[in-house]
Order: sequence, then structure tokens, then C-alpha cells
Amino acid sequence: MGVTRQKHAKKIMSFYKHNFQFREPFQVLLDGTFCQAALRNKIQIREQLPGYLDGTAQLCTTRCVIKELESLGKALYGAKLIAQRFQVRNCSHHNNPVSGSTCLFSMIEDGNPHHFFIATQDQELSNKVKRKPGIPLLFIIQNTMVLDKPSPKSLAFVQKLQTNQLVPEYQKQSIVELKEKEGLVKQEGEKRRKRKRAGGPNPLSCLKKKKKKTQEGQEPSAEKKKRRKRKRNR
Repeated sequence: MGVTRQKHAKKIMSFYKHNFQFREPFQVLLDGTFCQAALRNKIQIREQLPGYLDGTAQLCTTRCVIKELESLGKALYGAKLIAQRFQVRNCSHHNNPVSGSTCLFSMIEDGNPHHFFIATQDQELSNKVKRKPGIPLLFIIQNTMVLDKPSPKSLAFVQKLQTNQLVPEYQKQSIVELKEKEGLVKQEGEKRRKRKRAGGPNPLSCLKKKKKKTQEGQEPSAEKKKRRKRKRNR
């Protein structure tokens, strides 16, 4: 079972590395519920997680998570001690702390630029995370850490990139602007106009008509010259 679980995690990690540029050290954001579950199931997060993810990991949390654990008193004292051992990442709630789940979601809400993993047992937070593409989700089942499979949102995002939208929208706009600057768009329009002009009267037929007119116009002038010569002879 351990080997199967490891292969499962390796496959998922390959997905996030290839499609969302996750790199070591992996940044793992943990909340109080995950710390409490690890304590209850006797899981050594710092020792076990890097082996499971097959790479170095930086375990981190936020001030809001620690303050939430402090406010819950003795029941979560052990979870608070665990969370305090991790690196504290700056959040935007310095003066007005929020719940741990709200704080962690705010850290990945704007596209997850720091490539965070989210480690939580909070079902509501997990559901929110799954609605965002490219965010790995960790949770604990019994005495085992589990890396959740990519969400449908992440799979749809990758499929979209691999089909007809390989170029992001902002790059598409840049390409259009470059074409306009180089005059490529105008040239295409000129070609189309030339094709429309091609359907007119045959120029050869016009030339023939002109020749006839000139020949007819020359005949009276020749007759006049002959008459003049005859008069002089007389």
C-alpha cells in the first residue's frame, strides 16, 4: 500500500510540476486543523512530508492561523505548538486577524503566484481550493497524509491550454498589436481588395475597339489627300 501511495503522489506531483511550474522547495501552507489531525494520528509532518512529495518542503503557516489556535485554548494547545515551529508567511490581516481558513484562501486567491500547497482538514476550505486551478491539496486520512488528485478545474485548465488556446489572452493581444505596427494586417486587406477588382471588362476587347475607330478615322483623311493631288495635277 505504501508503494502504491508513493506512485500516486509522484504522478500527481509530475502533473503540477509540468503544468503549473511547481519547484523545490515546495511551499506547504498548513492550518490548525491539519496540525491537530497530525498530532492525533502521530504523524511527524516535518520528517514524513518531504519523502511523500519526493522533494524538499518548506512548512509554513500564517499569523492568523496561530492566533486562531491561541484563541481556542487548551484543546488545541498541542496543534498551536506544532504550528509555531513553522515559518510564518506574511498575510494582509496584520491589524484585523481572520479565521485560519479565510487567511489561507486569501494567500492563493490571486492565482497562487508563490505556488503554495494547502494542507487542511477543513472541508469548506478544501472545496474553495478545488475551484481554483493549479493548487495542490493535502489532507490526512487516519494515519496517512494524502495528496489529493488534480481537481476538475485544474484538468480543464490544462486541457484548454493544450488545445486551441496555448497562447494566453494578453499574449494574443500583443501579437495583434505587433501585426498592426508592422503593417501585416493592412497587407492582408489590400490583397483582398485586389481580388475584388479582378472581375471587370476584358482589356483586350477594349483595345480592339480602339483600333477599329482609328482605322475608320484614317480612311476619310486618305481620300482627302487623293482629291488634293488630283486638283494639283489639273
